[in-house]
Amino acid sequence: MANDPIHQFRIHDIAGPWNILGHEISFTNSALFMGITVATITGVLLLAARKRSLVPGRLQSVGEMWYGLVHNMVDNVLGKEGAKFFPLVFSLFSFVLVANLLGMFPYFFTVTSHVIVTASLALFVVLLVVVVGIVKHGLGWFKLFVPHGVPLAILPFISLIEIISFLSRPISLGLRLFGNMLAGHIVLKVFAGFVVSLLALGGVGILGSLAPMAMAVALTALEFLVAGLQAFVFAILTCVYLNDALHPSH
Repeated sequence: MANDPIHQFRIHDIAGPWNILGHEISFTNSALFMGITVATITGVLLLAARKRSLVPGRLQSVGEMWYGLVHNMVDNVLGKEGAKFFPLVFSLFSFVLVANLLGMFPYFFTVTSHVIVTASLALFVVLLVVVVGIVKHGLGWFKLFVPHGVPLAILPFISLIEIISFLSRPISLGLRLFGNMLAGHIVLKVFAGFVVSLLALGGVGILGSLAPMAMAVALTALEFLVAGLQAFVFAILTCVYLNDALHPSH
Protein backbone atom coordinates (compact mmCIF):
# COMPACT_ATOMS: atom_id res chain seq x y z
CA MET A 1 0.00 0.00 0.00
CA ALA A 2 2.88 2.35 0.80
CA ASN A 3 4.24 2.04 -2.76
CA ASP A 4 0.85 2.19 -4.46
CA PRO A 5 1.02 5.36 -6.64
CA ILE A 6 -2.79 5.57 -6.86
CA HIS A 7 -3.43 5.41 -3.12
CA GLN A 8 -2.62 9.12 -2.71
CA PHE A 9 -5.63 10.08 -4.87
CA ARG A 10 -8.29 8.03 -3.08
CA ILE A 11 -11.13 9.97 -1.49
CA HIS A 12 -12.34 8.66 1.85
CA ASP A 13 -14.80 9.85 4.47
CA ILE A 14 -13.51 11.71 7.51
CA ALA A 15 -16.95 12.20 9.02
CA GLY A 16 -20.35 10.86 8.06
CA PRO A 17 -22.09 9.87 5.97
CA TRP A 18 -25.20 11.69 7.10
CA ASN A 19 -28.61 11.20 5.54
CA ILE A 20 -29.92 14.66 4.60
CA LEU A 21 -33.16 14.85 2.63
CA GLY A 22 -32.61 11.36 1.31
CA HIS A 23 -29.01 12.01 0.21
CA GLU A 24 -25.87 10.67 1.86
CA ILE A 25 -23.46 13.51 2.56
CA SER A 26 -19.96 12.99 3.94
CA PHE A 27 -17.05 15.20 4.92
CA THR A 28 -14.12 13.81 2.93
CA ASN A 29 -10.39 14.37 2.76
CA SER A 30 -11.00 16.29 -0.48
CA ALA A 31 -13.37 18.70 1.28
CA LEU A 32 -10.90 19.05 4.14
CA PHE A 33 -8.06 20.11 1.87
CA MET A 34 -10.29 22.49 -0.06
CA GLY A 35 -10.97 24.15 3.29
CA ILE A 36 -7.27 24.12 4.15
CA THR A 37 -6.50 25.69 0.77
CA VAL A 38 -8.96 28.55 1.34
CA ALA A 39 -7.75 29.02 4.93
CA THR A 40 -4.11 29.12 3.79
CA ILE A 41 -4.83 31.74 1.12
CA THR A 42 -6.81 33.86 3.58
CA GLY A 43 -4.16 33.56 6.28
CA VAL A 44 -1.22 34.45 4.02
CA LEU A 45 -2.97 37.45 2.49
CA LEU A 46 -4.16 38.76 5.87
CA LEU A 47 -0.67 38.44 7.32
CA ALA A 48 0.84 40.07 4.22
CA ALA A 49 -1.51 43.07 4.52
CA ARG A 50 -1.34 43.36 8.32
CA LYS A 51 1.69 45.66 8.53
CA ARG A 52 2.09 47.55 5.28
CA SER A 53 5.21 49.67 4.97
CA LEU A 54 7.30 51.42 2.32
CA VAL A 55 10.00 48.82 2.85
CA PRO A 56 8.04 45.57 2.59
CA GLY A 57 8.86 42.54 4.69
CA ARG A 58 8.92 39.02 3.32
CA LEU A 59 5.20 38.35 3.59
CA GLN A 60 4.28 41.76 2.24
CA SER A 61 6.64 41.16 -0.70
CA VAL A 62 4.97 37.83 -1.39
CA GLY A 63 1.53 39.44 -1.24
CA GLU A 64 2.53 42.31 -3.53
CA MET A 65 4.14 39.93 -6.04
CA TRP A 66 1.08 37.68 -5.92
CA TYR A 67 -1.27 40.62 -6.46
CA GLY A 68 0.92 42.21 -9.12
CA LEU A 69 1.22 39.03 -11.19
CA VAL A 70 -2.55 38.57 -11.45
CA HIS A 71 -3.20 42.29 -11.91
CA ASN A 72 -0.77 42.49 -14.84
CA MET A 73 -2.29 39.34 -16.35
CA VAL A 74 -5.82 40.74 -16.19
CA ASP A 75 -4.76 44.19 -17.36
CA ASN A 76 -2.78 42.89 -20.36
CA VAL A 77 -5.53 40.55 -21.58
CA LEU A 78 -8.74 42.37 -20.64
CA GLY A 79 -7.61 45.98 -20.52
CA LYS A 80 -9.65 48.57 -18.65
CA GLU A 81 -12.72 46.32 -18.53
CA GLY A 82 -10.78 43.69 -16.64
CA ALA A 83 -10.90 45.43 -13.26
CA LYS A 84 -14.36 44.03 -12.47
CA PHE A 85 -13.10 40.49 -13.13
CA PHE A 86 -9.89 40.81 -11.12
CA PRO A 87 -11.36 39.30 -7.89
CA LEU A 88 -12.58 36.26 -9.84
CA VAL A 89 -9.30 35.66 -11.66
CA PHE A 90 -7.31 36.29 -8.49
CA SER A 91 -9.45 33.78 -6.55
CA LEU A 92 -9.14 31.10 -9.24
CA PHE A 93 -5.39 31.59 -9.57
CA SER A 94 -4.87 31.53 -5.81
CA PHE A 95 -7.02 28.43 -5.26
CA VAL A 96 -5.35 26.41 -8.02
CA LEU A 97 -1.85 27.54 -7.03
CA VAL A 98 -2.17 26.82 -3.32
CA ALA A 99 -4.03 23.54 -3.89
CA ASN A 100 -1.25 22.43 -6.23
CA LEU A 101 1.49 23.42 -3.79
CA LEU A 102 -0.18 21.80 -0.78
CA GLY A 103 -0.36 18.56 -2.74
CA MET A 104 3.43 18.48 -2.86
CA PHE A 105 3.72 17.83 0.87
CA PRO A 106 3.91 14.19 2.03
CA TYR A 107 0.59 12.74 3.23
CA PHE A 108 -1.30 15.76 1.92
CA PHE A 109 -4.11 15.48 -0.61
CA THR A 110 -3.95 17.04 -4.08
CA VAL A 111 -7.40 18.50 -4.70
CA THR A 112 -6.61 19.39 -8.33
CA SER A 113 -5.70 15.78 -9.16
CA HIS A 114 -9.42 14.98 -9.35
CA VAL A 115 -11.19 15.75 -12.60
CA ILE A 116 -14.48 16.54 -10.86
CA VAL A 117 -12.80 19.52 -9.15
CA THR A 118 -10.95 20.85 -12.20
CA ALA A 119 -13.92 20.23 -14.52
CA SER A 120 -16.23 22.09 -12.12
CA LEU A 121 -13.90 25.10 -12.10
CA ALA A 122 -13.60 25.01 -15.90
CA LEU A 123 -17.35 24.65 -16.43
CA PHE A 124 -17.97 27.58 -14.08
CA VAL A 125 -15.58 29.75 -16.12
CA VAL A 126 -17.15 28.86 -19.47
CA LEU A 127 -20.73 29.32 -18.21
CA LEU A 128 -19.70 32.70 -16.80
CA VAL A 129 -18.30 33.65 -20.21
CA VAL A 130 -21.65 32.81 -21.83
CA VAL A 131 -23.62 34.80 -19.22
CA VAL A 132 -21.32 37.84 -19.41
CA GLY A 133 -21.36 37.78 -23.22
CA ILE A 134 -25.15 37.61 -23.48
CA VAL A 135 -25.70 40.23 -20.76
CA LYS A 136 -23.27 42.65 -22.39
CA HIS A 137 -24.07 42.09 -26.07
CA GLY A 138 -27.39 40.26 -26.17
CA LEU A 139 -27.76 37.94 -29.15
CA GLY A 140 -24.91 39.83 -30.81
CA TRP A 141 -22.52 37.82 -28.66
CA PHE A 142 -23.10 34.84 -30.96
CA LYS A 143 -21.01 36.67 -33.57
CA LEU A 144 -18.19 34.86 -31.79
CA PHE A 145 -19.15 31.80 -33.83
CA VAL A 146 -19.32 33.71 -37.14
CA PRO A 147 -15.77 34.78 -38.12
CA HIS A 148 -15.61 38.00 -40.09
CA GLY A 149 -14.78 37.73 -43.79
CA VAL A 150 -15.48 34.02 -44.22
CA PRO A 151 -17.11 33.17 -47.59
CA LEU A 152 -20.80 32.33 -47.29
CA ALA A 153 -20.33 28.91 -48.90
CA ILE A 154 -18.13 27.62 -46.08
CA LEU A 155 -19.58 29.72 -43.25
CA PRO A 156 -21.75 26.88 -41.83
CA PHE A 157 -18.74 24.58 -41.58
CA ILE A 158 -16.55 27.27 -39.99
CA SER A 159 -19.31 28.18 -37.53
CA LEU A 160 -19.70 24.51 -36.58
CA ILE A 161 -15.96 24.29 -35.95
CA GLU A 162 -16.13 27.44 -33.81
CA ILE A 163 -19.03 26.02 -31.76
CA ILE A 164 -17.23 22.70 -31.22
CA SER A 165 -14.08 24.60 -30.26
CA PHE A 166 -16.02 26.67 -27.72
CA LEU A 167 -17.76 23.62 -26.22
CA SER A 168 -14.39 21.88 -25.86
CA ARG A 169 -13.02 24.69 -23.69
CA PRO A 170 -14.22 23.34 -20.32
CA ILE A 171 -12.92 19.88 -21.29
CA SER A 172 -9.46 21.08 -22.27
CA LEU A 173 -9.24 23.58 -19.40
CA GLY A 174 -10.23 21.00 -16.79
CA LEU A 175 -8.32 18.03 -18.24
CA ARG A 176 -5.09 19.99 -18.66
CA LEU A 177 -4.88 20.82 -14.96
CA PHE A 178 -6.11 17.40 -13.84
CA GLY A 179 -3.80 15.46 -16.18
CA ASN A 180 -0.66 17.38 -15.28
CA MET A 181 -1.17 17.08 -11.53
CA LEU A 182 -2.21 13.41 -11.67
CA ALA A 183 0.59 12.26 -13.97
CA GLY A 184 3.31 14.22 -12.19
CA HIS A 185 2.39 12.87 -8.76
CA ILE A 186 2.18 9.29 -10.03
CA VAL A 187 5.63 9.45 -11.65
CA LEU A 188 7.09 11.05 -8.52
CA LYS A 189 5.56 8.34 -6.30
CA VAL A 190 6.89 5.59 -8.60
CA PHE A 191 10.48 6.84 -8.36
CA ALA A 192 10.14 7.34 -4.61
CA GLY A 193 8.90 3.73 -4.41
CA PHE A 194 11.99 2.57 -6.30
CA VAL A 195 14.20 4.30 -3.75
CA VAL A 196 12.44 2.64 -0.79
CA SER A 197 12.52 -0.80 -2.41
CA LEU A 198 16.22 -0.57 -3.31
CA LEU A 199 17.22 0.70 0.13
CA ALA A 200 15.64 -2.41 1.65
CA LEU A 201 18.13 -4.60 -0.29
CA GLY A 202 21.17 -3.37 1.62
CA GLY A 203 24.57 -2.27 0.29
CA VAL A 204 24.09 -2.90 -3.42
CA GLY A 205 20.57 -1.55 -3.23
CA ILE A 206 21.78 1.67 -1.60
CA LEU A 207 24.10 2.30 -4.55
CA GLY A 208 21.35 1.44 -6.98
CA SER A 209 18.96 3.85 -5.26
CA LEU A 210 21.13 6.88 -6.05
CA ALA A 211 19.82 7.22 -9.61
CA PRO A 212 16.09 7.08 -8.75
CA MET A 213 16.78 9.34 -5.76
CA ALA A 214 18.32 11.95 -8.04
CA MET A 215 15.40 11.58 -10.43
CA ALA A 216 12.91 11.96 -7.57
CA VAL A 217 14.60 15.19 -6.45
CA ALA A 218 14.59 16.53 -10.02
CA LEU A 219 10.94 15.58 -10.47
CA THR A 220 10.02 17.27 -7.19
CA ALA A 221 11.58 20.52 -8.41
CA LEU A 222 9.77 20.11 -11.73
CA GLU A 223 6.45 19.47 -9.98
CA PHE A 224 6.77 22.71 -8.02
CA LEU A 225 7.34 24.51 -11.33
CA VAL A 226 4.35 22.73 -12.90
CA ALA A 227 2.18 23.64 -9.89
CA GLY A 228 2.79 27.33 -10.48
CA LEU A 229 2.67 27.09 -14.27
CA GLN A 230 -0.68 25.28 -14.31
CA ALA A 231 -2.22 27.92 -12.03
CA PHE A 232 -0.91 30.63 -14.36
CA VAL A 233 -2.23 28.83 -17.46
CA PHE A 234 -5.66 28.33 -15.88
CA ALA A 235 -5.90 32.00 -14.91
CA ILE A 236 -4.67 33.41 -18.22
CA LEU A 237 -7.02 31.18 -20.23
CA THR A 238 -9.84 32.41 -18.01
CA CYS A 239 -8.86 35.96 -19.00
CA VAL A 240 -8.74 35.00 -22.69
CA TYR A 241 -12.20 33.43 -22.53
CA LEU A 242 -13.60 36.46 -20.70
CA ASN A 243 -12.11 38.64 -23.40
CA ASP A 244 -14.20 36.71 -25.93
CA ALA A 245 -17.27 37.55 -23.87
CA LEU A 246 -16.41 41.24 -23.84
CA HIS A 247 -15.24 41.43 -27.46
CA PRO A 248 -16.96 38.68 -29.46
CA SER A 249 -16.03 40.03 -32.91
CA HIS A 250 -13.16 38.23 -34.67
